[in-house]
Amino acid sequence: MAQFFKIHPDNPQKRLITQSVEILRNQGVIAYPTDSSYALGCLLDNKSALERISRIRGLDKNHLFTIICADLTGLGLLARLDNSVFRLIKSYIPGPYTFILKASKEVPRRIQNNKRSTIGLRVPDNTICKMLLEAIGEPILSTSLILPGDDLPLFDPDEIDEKIGNQIDLIIDGGMIGVETTTVIDMTGNEPIIIRTGKGVV
Repeated sequence: MAQFFKIHPDNPQKRLITQSVEILRNQGVIAYPTDSSYALGCLLDNKSALERISRIRGLDKNHLFTIICADLTGLGLLARLDNSVFRLIKSYIPGPYTFILKASKEVPRRIQNNKRSTIGLRVPDNTICKMLLEAIGEPILSTSLILPGDDLPLFDPDEIDEKIGNQIDLIIDGGMIGVETTTVIDMTGNEPIIIRTGKGVV
């Protein structure tokens, strides 16, 4: 069964953040809050955890996961950014936006778009999420917590525990949050293209 940490959304307990990091580093899969919805996450190099998340969500091998970063420095290490793209992204983060970008050599091939060598990157505006990323010092591979047959993410931590608590290692209860998706912006062409309108205003 998953451990269940009730973490204050505005003043997260450092002890619980530290324990959450330990679970991630120990090959763990976690359910955690972002600024748009609850998500499932693991570390980038954790192939077995990625497979667990895919089974929980009923995803095929072509599903594109999002990489969650603490700041623009993290984005710059994982994606190829020119100055104009850098400035545009800087004006939107942190926030509920996912940016499709060309992957750098630091990104494992298995989490890139096979045909385009792209990835989805974002910097959420959620205090728990930000503290988690700062404490672990590396990105988190993530996907919205939408179960097979559902149209929207789970938003109640107790329901998350009831439905998948026996399949993951940690549930971070950051309170009730939304069920909106992020706004997705493709930054790989000459001009940005909005490919999904979500919570983020553009």
